[in-house]
Formats: sequence, C-alpha cells, structure tokens
Amino acid sequence: MAKILVYNQDTNRMESFIRNESDAMPYNTNRTLKVREFRGSSKSNILWTDKRTMQAWNSQRYIYGAPIYVGFAFKRPYEGGHGNQSQHYAGTAFDVGQNLTNAQRTVLRNSAKNSGVWTYVEPVSLSPTWVHFDRRFGTPACASGGFPLIKRGSRGNYVCIAQDDLNTLGYRTGGLDGVFGEQTYSAVRRYQSSRGLSVDGIIGCNTWRSLQENVVGTGATSTTIN
Repeated sequence: MAKILVYNQDTNRMESFIRNESDAMPYNTNRTLKVREFRGSSKSNILWTDKRTMQAWNSQRYIYGAPIYVGFAFKRPYEGGHGNQSQHYAGTAFDVGQNLTNAQRTVLRNSAKNSGVWTYVEPVSLSPTWVHFDRRFGTPACASGGFPLIKRGSRGNYVCIAQDDLNTLGYRTGGLDGVFGEQTYSAVRRYQSSRGLSVDGIIGCNTWRSLQENVVGTGATSTTIN
C-alpha cells in the first residue's frame, strides 16, 4: 500500500492517491506500470511523480509494443542509490530493460529516442546494461543541470524533494504535499541561515546542492515524514 502524490501540470495541482502494490499507477493505461514496478527498491510509504511522466510511459509502452521490465524508478533522496540531483528522486525517471540482450536494449533505446516523449534518453556509453529515460521539466537551477529553481507558490514533485530533505534534516515544513507554502518557505530560510547560504527562501543552485549533499543516502531520521 502506498500514498502516491501526482503533480498535474494541466491544473497546477497536487493530487493524492492510495494504491496497492499490484494496482496500476495513477494515469497509467492498460495496467502496464504497477505501483510495485514504479516503486522499485524504495521502501517508502509515500511515492511521487507527475502526470506527464505517466503519459510519457503510456506512449512509450504503446510504441514499443511489448512489456518493459523496470529495474529502478522511484527513490527518496535519503535512500540514495543515484546521483545527488537524479531525476529518480523526482519520480520522473526509469531504468529499464536490465533483462534484455544488448541488441534488444538497442531497439528499446532507439524506440525511446524516436518516440519524442522523453526529455532525456541516456546514451549507451553511460548505461550499457540498462536503458534510462526521464521526463524532467523546468530549467535547471545549476548550469551543470539538475533540479529547477523553486520558491514560494511553486507546486510539484520537485517541491516534494525539497520538503523531504528539509524534514529529514529537522527543518519541519508542516507536511509533505508538494506545495511550497509559508511553512516550507520558513523552513528553507532557517536551513539557509544555518548553512551560511543566502537567506532568500528560494531553492536555487546552491541551496539544492547543499540539501542534496546533506541528505542523499544518509537514511531516514526521526523527523522524516513517511
């Protein structure tokens, strides 16, 4: 059983669903992506993603025309397993096809590249034994890439990451809901002050780097919301 938060870009709203592990993910068609597949190795009771990622998966599955084995999808930052600003933490990325031959993975990778539904498809040189694609969105806050700038009034799965980080570090945001409200704003400012960052309540490049460096792979704490 999992609580799944989904950012709906069409309405700019966060939506909440309760699903069993064998249920289809929200906005998934034809049961081609079950909760347990999206969860992957995550032990979290709360998962998040966005509607466009689910729609991209639907299109990819239709175009490919066969089941797609999912090795890794969602992870919370404190669980680690990926780079500091990995799109897996946003619930927008899939590592798939680990059970395929190299030739079969080439077909799947080319299908993903040609589909036009993914923001990024990783080259074979970086992932020779799986296929990575993701539906990241927003302009990266850092020139080197990563998560977009978020601030008071922002909504979405990247806000979920920030709230998760802050709560895990003891800076309570009043919930984990993907809505950057006053309590999240206050928590960001307290965190920035404690780390010698510019205290503006905005999560840009430096604040993202600091949050993720201090949380990724460290494990849950007594203040983590789960």
